[in-house]
Amino acid sequence: MNSQEPSSSSNCAIEIEIAERELSAFIRAVTQLFGPDEAKLSAEDWLDELELVGSPHRATSRNWRAVTIATAARLANRLAVPQHRRSDPRVGILSC
Repeated sequence: MNSQEPSSSSNCAIEIEIAERELSAFIRAVTQLFGPDEAKLSAEDWLDELELVGSPHRATSRNWRAVTIATAARLANRLAVPQHRRSDPRVGILSC
């Protein structure tokens, strides 16, 4: 093995560090904007989305951002639905 090539375990450690930073930054932002309860739910959502991405040993920095984007969409849906229903009680009623 070439001494300049990073080992597989080194790549894995780097990806884990990147994932931890991505999750940490996202949860910190959610906590500041929406509070600790939403942050806890979002952390759980992030881990759920991580499972959907697939095998962690093939992960890349791009995958972590995709996990965060999908989690942010979940957060937006969770926050928007109750607010939208409160502002217009007719939501969901079909009309001709």
